[in-house]
Amino acid sequence: MAFDPYPAALARCRRCPRLAEHRETVARAKRRAYRDETYWGAPVPGFGDPDATIVLVGLAPGAHGSNRTGRMFTGDASGDFLYPALHRAGLASTPSARARDDGLRLQGVWITAAARCAPPGNAPTTLELDACRPWLAFDLDALPGARVLLALGKVAHDAVLKHYRARGMATTLAAHRFGHGSVHRLERLPGAPEAGALPLLDAYHVSFQNTNTGRLTEAMFDAVLARAKDLAALA
Repeated sequence: MAFDPYPAALARCRRCPRLAEHRETVARAKRRAYRDETYWGAPVPGFGDPDATIVLVGLAPGAHGSNRTGRMFTGDASGDFLYPALHRAGLASTPSARARDDGLRLQGVWITAAARCAPPGNAPTTLELDACRPWLAFDLDALPGARVLLALGKVAHDAVLKHYRARGMATTLAAHRFGHGSVHRLERLPGAPEAGALPLLDAYHVSFQNTNTGRLTEAMFDAVLARAKDLAALA
């Protein structure tokens, strides 16, 4: 059976009341520039190539980006930086992402997130991230070809570490500190039921706050994508 990235349980998920209320309030109020559009206003599913070797893990949907369009990193400044980079790396069919039906296809990449609903201030709480982690596991478990995880920002980095810690990996947040360009290889505890963890590669998040200030440049992100492609081939 083909992988369904948007099962009914995710579509109706309200594990985090604050996030559910926020995503729906934003969808009703809308931003003036999008007043004639119908917002998604629901949990956002993962997106990409089911045969992906690289899995990008983001933070959460943007209130007027993914929460509006229903597709990860689509329709906002973060996507305006991410998708051209994926296109340059040969991982996306086009350099732009505007809507779910714009024809964009990813090649060898899957995009998911630590949280599936748009949070107030773009800041989900620890409890909300914990509640959403099963959906991260849902995507990872459905991608047997995955060879490397690329965490976009510290929140995504920590979510991946916590996911693997729950699966019996010998890891702590202190032992594997986030660092742009860093690669983390996690060890399996004796007797753990799972096989091993995928290599975890870090990158600064592609947020407007990072790209507009020069903290993250195109060259920096291109280098990380090149490293991810190398790891996907060698892992």
